Amino acid sequence: MNKIFKIALAILAIFIADACSPDEFELGKVDVTGSELVPGIAYRIEHDSNNPNIIYLRSLMGTAYTPLWDHPQGRSQQQTVTLKIPFPGTYTVKFGVQTRGGIVYGEPTTFEVEDFHAPFVEDELWTLLSGGVDNEKTWYLDLDADALSRNFLGPLYFYGTDNGWQGNCLKEGGDCWNWSPDYKGNSWLMSAGNYGSMTFDLKGAANVKVTHNMIPTRGTETGTYLLDADAKTIKITDATPLHDTGRDGQVLDWGNIRIFSLTKDFMQLAVLRDPALSGEGAVYLVYNYISKDYFDNWVPSDLPDPEPPYDGDPNTDLTTTTKKTWGLSLNTPYNWTNLEGTFLNNWSSPADYNATGWAPYDAAMISKVSLTLDKTGATAGDYIFTDGSGAEISGTYSVDASNNITFDKSISFAISGWASLSTTSEKKLRVISTEKDAFGNITKLWLGQRDPTKDEYMVYGFEPRGAAPADPGAAWKNALAGKTFKPDVNWFINWVGFPPAFSGGWTSASTFGNDFTSNGWVWDANVRAVAESARLAFRLEGNNLKLDLTQTKNGVAFSATGDVTIDPVTNILNISIPLVDYAGTAAAWLSTTNTKSITGSTNDWYFVPHGGASLATISTNGIWLGVVSQSTAAGDANDEVLIFHYILQ
Repeated sequence: MNKIFKIALAILAIFIADACSPDEFELGKVDVTGSELVPGIAYRIEHDSNNPNIIYLRSLMGTAYTPLWDHPQGRSQQQTVTLKIPFPGTYTVKFGVQTRGGIVYGEPTTFEVEDFHAPFVEDELWTLLSGGVDNEKTWYLDLDADALSRNFLGPLYFYGTDNGWQGNCLKEGGDCWNWSPDYKGNSWLMSAGNYGSMTFDLKGAANVKVTHNMIPTRGTETGTYLLDADAKTIKITDATPLHDTGRDGQVLDWGNIRIFSLTKDFMQLAVLRDPALSGEGAVYLVYNYISKDYFDNWVPSDLPDPEPPYDGDPNTDLTTTTKKTWGLSLNTPYNWTNLEGTFLNNWSSPADYNATGWAPYDAAMISKVSLTLDKTGATAGDYIFTDGSGAEISGTYSVDASNNITFDKSISFAISGWASLSTTSEKKLRVISTEKDAFGNITKLWLGQRDPTKDEYMVYGFEPRGAAPADPGAAWKNALAGKTFKPDVNWFINWVGFPPAFSGGWTSASTFGNDFTSNGWVWDANVRAVAESARLAFRLEGNNLKLDLTQTKNGVAFSATGDVTIDPVTNILNISIPLVDYAGTAAAWLSTTNTKSITGSTNDWYFVPHGGASLATISTNGIWLGVVSQSTAAGDANDEVLIFHYILQ
């Protein structure tokens, strides 16, 4: 009681002093403990005299202290907070203040609301959320097991901590930005699946039931909620909104929610990512939802098939000059892909086929299969298919603008057991994708037959036949030695999928540069200064490739020299020293070695074909070097490669 009496006297003294000279007194310098933050002395909870469902929370600590309220409708920092609570019940308030020693909270306090006040749930937002009084409404995360988002670009967007309703910036000059990734190009965000349902109702109280199909540890949660229509917030107790398992442990309070949008069929709810829990900066994770009614009545648009990843010129790639022979791959002769060219089976060797128990693999048959194309015109020529028995099928072909090869006859023959190579009913095979070496040369060509009923291709992997260079490593050395690279400050980094495809990526040549706001978690003026100081210089010492690294690290000049060993088959550079270190900057967390390597060596750097870069285009497009940033084998949510862009100085 002695301490409480002292702080009460201090508060009284401040009130008197404030009336005479408010600029001369700073109550914030008075030490406060949690035991002193009690109702009646540090704050008051008052019911409105005309409407007891309106509750006022008033700080008594003076303006020198910033109040911190955790109340039934969210969190606030105002001196006086007005709550409009429609339903009877016992509610909890937690009060704290910011002091010179940090944030201090008192013990939670409860108050009672005795009656139901219907006008408080008549705001349109209550109806949009729950269907209205005596009704309920069910919502789904906008992502299903088929990786389909029906309305939004994807299930999750990212916003700055000062963004709010309809994405507006709530604070002038505040932390306001957004990134709205499409799921198709950023499937690392979360796994596709049936995430369950979230039902809000107004049946006697504001109740919520959430079934977490993708987070078994949460299962089905039932709780209550309060919506603040003015502040555009929701406070959920004893339940959490639908979300992904990868970020389940990154949010301190899933019940404190900011509404970004809410319509009849679409809703966006934001929760704050905690830096300490996530190891990343504070951002709003904005989850996107669709109503059950919209889900049940949604009809897909009659859209054309998505384009596979192949973006080359088949008139050139198929024949190189005028004539070329392709042999069916002994490692991966066939597979299936979706319409976007993503492989449906993770096969990389004959053992993978044999392990299935159903996918036949007959090396003797596969080794006989080949396709020879002899170009006789701009988009046409002659072909010879050699089937699994060694017999030849010949005729003419043509190539169209959609990368289809149209043959003069229907073709179908066995390539391994029951597996066969067949054209479509239109006598077509389509170029689905290619794999290239570091010089941009095609090392594998995937041709696909569009399934007549299912949204997929059966694809066949062909490799060029001909003599390999005597020393492919020598070509690498010739391409790199004598060249000095610097980090590209305009297209600094990107994130792509695992090899060999390295698909995806969301940054561009205009993402970084002088924009130190949009991606401040990895790019600011300090990061740019380190990047501008760094150089990677390749040189030959005898027949050995060396790398000289120079940079400024923590404000001090730094240099190191390492050995570079090249694997031209996997396109991997094994570099014996760590690369550019951004210690002391916002990008200090960026990898300097391949710490999550799946190759067995932390020194391995992938030479990544991205943005048109290859050893053959160094002068114009530079090089991309990558390390594993996420690996499901290491316990991460996704498989992902972080790539760094270097250009010639």
